[in-house]
Amino acid sequence: MGDLDCRKIRNICILAHVDHGKTTLADHLIASSGGGVLHPKQAGRLRFMDYLDEEQRRAITMKSSSIGLQYKGHSINLIDSPGHMDFCSEVSTAARLSDGALILVDAVEGVHIQTHAVLRQAWIEKVSPCLVLNKIDRLICELKLSPLEAYTRLLRIVHEVNGIVSAYKSEKYLSDVDSLLAVPSSGEVGVEVHEFIEDDEEDTFQPQKGNVAFGCALDGWGFTVSEFAEFYASKLGASSAVLQKSFWGPRYYIPKTKRIVGKKGLGDGGSKARPMFVQFVLEPLWQVYQAALETNGDKGVLEKVIKSFNLTIPPRELQNRDPKAVLQAVMSRWLPLSDTILGMVVKYMPDPIAAQSFRISRLLPKREIVDNGVNLDVLAEAELVRKSVEACDSRPDAPCVAFVSKMFAIPSKLLPQRGLHGEILNNSSEDCESDECFLAFARVFSGVLCAGQRVFVLSALYDPVKGESMQKHVQEAELHTLYLMMGQGLKPVAAAKAGNVVAIRGLGQNILKSATLSSTKNCWPFSSMVFQVAPTLKVAIEPSDPADMGALMKGLRLLNRADPFVEVTVSGRGEHVLAAAGEVHLERCVKDLKERFAKVSLEVSPPLVSYRETIECEASRALENLKLFTGGSDLVEKTTPNGRCIVRVRVMKLPTALTKVLDDSSDLLGDIIGGKPGQTSKSLGTQRTSNVEEDSPVEVLKKHLMDAIENDNPYASFEVDKDRAEKYKLLWLNFFNKIWALGPRQVGPNILLAPDIKAKDTGSSVLIRGSPYVSKRLGFVDVPSNGYAADEASSVATQALYQEAESLESSVMSGFQLATANGPLCEEPMWGLIFVVEAYISPLVGQENGLEASRQQVEQYGIFSGQVMTAVKEACKAAVLQKKPRLVEAMYFCEINSPTQCLGSVYVVLSRRRARVLKEEMQEGSPLFTVHAYVPVAESFGFADELTTETCGASSALLVLSHWEALSEDPFFVPKTEEEKEEFGDGSSVRQNTARKLIDAVRRRKGLPVEEKVVQHATKQRTLARKFEIEDGMDWSLELELQELCCVSGHHFLWVSDLWRALFPVGSPLPVGSEWYACYVKLNLQPSRSVASFQVLIFLIMHAKEYIQWSERCNLKRTVKRAVLIHEYLNVKDLCLTWLKQESNLPDINVGCLLDLASMTKHAALHCLYACK
Repeated sequence: MGDLDCRKIRNICILAHVDHGKTTLADHLIASSGGGVLHPKQAGRLRFMDYLDEEQRRAITMKSSSIGLQYKGHSINLIDSPGHMDFCSEVSTAARLSDGALILVDAVEGVHIQTHAVLRQAWIEKVSPCLVLNKIDRLICELKLSPLEAYTRLLRIVHEVNGIVSAYKSEKYLSDVDSLLAVPSSGEVGVEVHEFIEDDEEDTFQPQKGNVAFGCALDGWGFTVSEFAEFYASKLGASSAVLQKSFWGPRYYIPKTKRIVGKKGLGDGGSKARPMFVQFVLEPLWQVYQAALETNGDKGVLEKVIKSFNLTIPPRELQNRDPKAVLQAVMSRWLPLSDTILGMVVKYMPDPIAAQSFRISRLLPKREIVDNGVNLDVLAEAELVRKSVEACDSRPDAPCVAFVSKMFAIPSKLLPQRGLHGEILNNSSEDCESDECFLAFARVFSGVLCAGQRVFVLSALYDPVKGESMQKHVQEAELHTLYLMMGQGLKPVAAAKAGNVVAIRGLGQNILKSATLSSTKNCWPFSSMVFQVAPTLKVAIEPSDPADMGALMKGLRLLNRADPFVEVTVSGRGEHVLAAAGEVHLERCVKDLKERFAKVSLEVSPPLVSYRETIECEASRALENLKLFTGGSDLVEKTTPNGRCIVRVRVMKLPTALTKVLDDSSDLLGDIIGGKPGQTSKSLGTQRTSNVEEDSPVEVLKKHLMDAIENDNPYASFEVDKDRAEKYKLLWLNFFNKIWALGPRQVGPNILLAPDIKAKDTGSSVLIRGSPYVSKRLGFVDVPSNGYAADEASSVATQALYQEAESLESSVMSGFQLATANGPLCEEPMWGLIFVVEAYISPLVGQENGLEASRQQVEQYGIFSGQVMTAVKEACKAAVLQKKPRLVEAMYFCEINSPTQCLGSVYVVLSRRRARVLKEEMQEGSPLFTVHAYVPVAESFGFADELTTETCGASSALLVLSHWEALSEDPFFVPKTEEEKEEFGDGSSVRQNTARKLIDAVRRRKGLPVEEKVVQHATKQRTLARKFEIEDGMDWSLELELQELCCVSGHHFLWVSDLWRALFPVGSPLPVGSEWYACYVKLNLQPSRSVASFQVLIFLIMHAKEYIQWSERCNLKRTVKRAVLIHEYLNVKDLCLTWLKQESNLPDINVGCLLDLASMTKHAALHCLYACK
């Protein structure tokens, strides 16, 4: 490992969506080049890299693991990574240590949401990708596609992947990095239809270049275009290079002239011509599959392939009764997958020397130091180290630099017992705790790393320029042992040169998550890794036996070190809170705590969901709201207990785009506002939106803020509103010049503006003016000034008052921070609000001795600064309550794949979870539907399990955190008008809406007071049946039939009656087709079966005249009784046929769509009703 040339090393990772075949592909590569650790017969079935019990049980990868392969004199470090979104942090750790990435895409399922995520991760880390289209056999065996149809499908996938990468390369995409993970709120979602034109030179993946492979990992075969080009070169009398370019795209071979022409050269008789990729590549594959799998297949095709390519296949494999085994034996020897993939890796992926020179701007971005008095020797050595990393200098005297992407734990008993020369190793050390040993997953970027070497461990906050003040961010440690990772196995090595991936023992006490290792202190730390999602799922955890609290705390400490993405905190109530990325991640963390780290019985609370608080805003009155905000009388006023300070607060909602920019840029804002003059470009590499290396991060952020205002300008799209659009922009630019602070925690998505300096001090009162500090840090203003300038003729008391006002600025800002951190609804952080706080202080009145008066007021009311802080906090909260407060909840973007017959059950599950369906489309050439929806995080727990249960395992879902969305419901809604009282009830009968239920649940969890009725003196009451007086005019049997249908559909009988009267008022004519459809949509809002709702509608259509007459005379009131939901469909075929025969004057509906109504799904029923329109 130490003597291998760097140019013979390849560091690659496998990235893909879940279940697209990453671990199966890794098995075949290990079986062929792993040194005999895996037999070829077990490849694809053993899942060698998934050695954890939980991975084998769930059949998914949960961690990134590495193994060393040897292929034709090259050393290939292969890192297998998870595809599940819950473990996306492992993808980040794998991509940081790799130079190339194999992007796998299922040929049937195509590009999915995680495919977007891994492509973005590869782009961020500047990893060179190659594309592998896996599961080609499913196109033949499952979908039964023809070669031409399969080619069209493969062409579409390649174009779609290239479109994604092209989007990453453009600045438009980088301004909104989540646009491909979260669909627009308007619901207009869809993949852009690509025109299949000739591949552009700018496309990243081009099969004719050789960086796209096709194959089937399960059967162990694969190929690139170049392999078939070399085979056909002698037969067609053309060079392999020409054929390689012609084997993809609109290129056709004319046998008569033996020429290769484009589409224009086909002439009139070219309608039946097939592209060369179809004719020379796919058709032979289809013939082999048909010969092997079909009963009457031509077995001579297999013999011809074996003879033509001189394949050596044992006779017992050819005589196997399982045709699938015979096919696999032929295909894996004809087109071996490992040779195809590893050959592509060696040829098209860069070695460490070439890769690090390209990736250096991401790994170690340049720092611009403008501070005076910096030690030039330190800067010179730091720059020397950076150049050594850029050149991948592997000389022994070069500076040694390595990066640890994560710490992982393995049982101590799995450590190698013997060393390189057979000596017995001492495996007992300080980094082995609770029978677990912590190893560092690292890559050497410069120099040589040796066992026993002493290195400096640099955290991400380390700054070599600041010297002694950075001592807490640097430690010195000794490396105990170096290992070459072989999956679960470890092979001790004495040293590792630059370019190698190793596991390091001895750093368990020095590194928590990730760090930079260096042989010198004068080295910049590597830029932080970017994670796709944040740990949003939180639970409180405690031991079943309080005596085990010590073991739990130790276990949490070990878990926090072993998992790169988990977060362990202590809440304000003293609870130990565990934050994970999702349910699967949380289950694994809890299991590790119970069985590995803490080894105690645990009690886990229900998930703790985070919310935000905001106010309602009318986008149509944006300019008017801005004008009211700047000088209106709509404000809240509070006075301190001692009467010396009057606080006036105005509040307004920020544009959504601006709120999102502030929320996403919190880390960068922390560096800018936190005060790192002369070194603000440190965070440039870690910001996923900042990809322009020439611009400073301050300028990039400033540009994004201005772009957010431009994009959310409601008047920009209208020519007649140019003046209003310009006024809107100027007002916001004026606000940007007066930003005093952000909150909460100084970096949140809420803004505090400094009051207008032109404001006059009223009488003897003085305004606390603040300072546009944040505006200065962001470059909007040059020199902030608070304007505390008393006249020379002013009295001593007035000058003292100005000084006191200046000293109280921190109290105003602290009050703002407290208010935005704990909103008025349920003490959740505020979101997307802008405040102006005007605080006027007056001198002490009625006391001759000011010092004595101040002392007495402190004794009576408390410290004045604390009074101001409390008054500002309460005024901000009151201002929010006055402006129609709304609750904001986090939303998941949900992608569901389901067969047609399960769509009804999918919609039932979604409706129970308050989901909003965005798109439903059928995958071309597949029986599967893809459903996109937004699901609230609060309703997502157990969603995947319920979906699996309801659809009998036929549907699968993937959830990705998308955005924050305000609930439109008013939590303090009270019916006032007659219509509202009739709809929602009056007084005590008004039921709480969803927003109020969520607020009360959070307040109850936090121990805050909740307005709820508590029965103190309950007495047994007799249940009285409600009697309804039904007037004549409607047959009693019809009413009973309607009640029965309502019971089956889950709709309450009285609700249907009220709905009918609301849709079709008294005196209105009979409904037309579109109104019937509206009635069905209303009915189907209830959590019920679609077909049952359709039956109720059919009944109303059949008896429309009688029901209208009857409903005019009935005066029925709503009840709160819920009907029983029965999961059965009624056969209403006869009912529909009767209606079709009798009611010929009603809207015409396709009879064929109604003949089998009993088995209709929602999708079919919707289309059937849509025909009415």
